[in-house]
Amino acid sequence: MSARFDEAELRALTPGRLHASPPDRPRRSDDDLNPDARMIPEGEVPKPAAVLVPLVPRPGGLHMLLTQRQPHLTRHAGQVAFPGGRVDAGDAGAVAAALRETEEETGITRDFVEPLGFLDTYLTSTNYRVMPVVGLLRPGFVLAPQESEVADIFEVPLAFLMNPAHHERHAREWQGRQRHYYAMPWEGRYIWGATAGMIRNMYSLLYETP
Repeated sequence: MSARFDEAELRALTPGRLHASPPDRPRRSDDDLNPDARMIPEGEVPKPAAVLVPLVPRPGGLHMLLTQRQPHLTRHAGQVAFPGGRVDAGDAGAVAAALRETEEETGITRDFVEPLGFLDTYLTSTNYRVMPVVGLLRPGFVLAPQESEVADIFEVPLAFLMNPAHHERHAREWQGRQRHYYAMPWEGRYIWGATAGMIRNMYSLLYETP
């Protein structure tokens, strides 16, 4: 992989690697690294959600745009996340939901987003079935963070995130047991959990042999 991941490289890799539509069955989850310490409920119907995996062309290569959640939120306070949320009844599918949530949370309108495909559907420990939409952002967008939910919006070089050497495995104790997860620390930001799991999945889809 090149040290400078650019738009041409992305367009050359994505055909046949990203899904043209979101897989119905979750293929990745928060339990992937925890076969003996599962916490995802069984038998419950997961709630549908969608996130945008936004890629921004920059002179030095593509960057991935991420949000930092407000520290006072009830769930996932202060965590790094993709813009996104639940799929509402009025949404015309996962792409529409991801674009709506992205505009609400970041101010980036759908006119600036070119959807390229889907990662594997991801099941979170909070029982959300998340459909990650990979999208290329056209330059010229204006950020307007949703103050009630978003503390900050920042970018990370895609070449850094697509380097498996930066896919660290960390662990924390939960209910008396060790739970393992991916983490990708970058310049004081702690990218971990479901967000890091989806980034790891993107690397797997683009670079690992099917």
